[in-house]
This record gives sequence, structure tokens and C-alpha cells, in this order.
Amino acid sequence: MQANQQIFFLSDGADNLRDLQFGMYPESTHVLDWFHITMRLTVLMQYARGLLVSDPEAGSKVLALLESIKRYLWHGNVVAALEHIDNCVMYCDDPELSYPSLKSLQKHLDEMYTYIRNNKMMIPNYGEMRRYGEPVSTAFVESTINEVIARRMAKKQQMQWSRKGAHYLLQTRTAVLNNELQDKFVCWYPGFQSDGKGPAMAA
Repeated sequence: MQANQQIFFLSDGADNLRDLQFGMYPESTHVLDWFHITMRLTVLMQYARGLLVSDPEAGSKVLALLESIKRYLWHGNVVAALEHIDNCVMYCDDPELSYPSLKSLQKHLDEMYTYIRNNKMMIPNYGEMRRYGEPVSTAFVESTINEVIARRMAKKQQMQWSRKGAHYLLQTRTAVLNNELQDKFVCWYPGFQSDGKGPAMAA
């Protein structure tokens, strides 16, 4: 990797990972993974649907606010999203609410507010990025990796992977995704041609 190479980071916003990215490549593009935002919003909406059963009025208001929060974040409007999270907290602070999971809902709202506030510099206009064909999520990568590794690392599998084998496979897959595998083959095997035609083999 060249020193001046532009790098695009998609991450979950974890403190240690965010600090590492900015420390090593401060001039690169850093984007909060939309997949991780929607995961948190999905949990909040599940709680809000439970609140809807206990208190239809409060539940409908919180659900509507959560939908607005998702829309604001998709378009990169962090200020409005944080204001709406605050409004959700206000509705959930009503002492007359009898929702059994109210404390958990309040906890997740507080965590969501902190998560968005801490990563606000990494929240772009996702809708605009999508229109230009830029990636906004690693969901397909994470789900595929989780499924494959879970299957192959299982002890009941006849073709179980070793940790060393899994490590080598991930290195190979990374090289494929980065379009580097062909160059590596040329380096390892000088007779390898970039058009996919190797040297003629003796009969």
C-alpha cells in the first residue's frame, strides 16, 4: 500500500477501531457502517412495538420518531436525528408508562444517542453515496463470513477448518476482493501471464 493511497474505511464505530483508523490514515474517508446503525434502530423499534401494546399513544409517537431518525441518518442529518432521539427519551420518561421493558428501552435510547454523537463525523449522506454507487454497508460481507466460518469451524463438520487454514483462506479472499491476487501470482510464478494463459506445459 502506497503512503499517499486514498483509503475508504467502513466500520462499526468502535472506539479502538475508529482511533486506529484516524491515527494511521487521517486523510482517508471514514464512514460509519449503515448496517450497524440499522441494527441498533431495529432493536429500538422492537421495543417500541412492545410499548405500542402497553400504551398505544406513546408507542405510536416513539415509532414515528424512530422512522424519522432512520430517514434523517440516511440523509446525513445528524443534528435532527439526535433531537428526535431526545424526544424519544422524553416520551419514555413519563412516570405513568407501565411498559415492562421500559428500562431497557431507555437504556438502548441512551446508547443510541451516545453512539451517533460519538460517530457524527463519520455519518455522511448515505442516500447520495448509494446514488453514486459507493458502498454504505458491510452487511453482505459480515453475514457471509459469519455463516461460512460458523459452518467450517464446527467440530461436527467432516471438512472442519483449522485456524491456520482459515487464516490463509481469509488472506486469499482479501487479495481477490482487492484485485491483488493476479499480481501476487505473477510475483510468485514469473511464467504466469496476466491474460490468464500460463506457460505451455511439456507433454
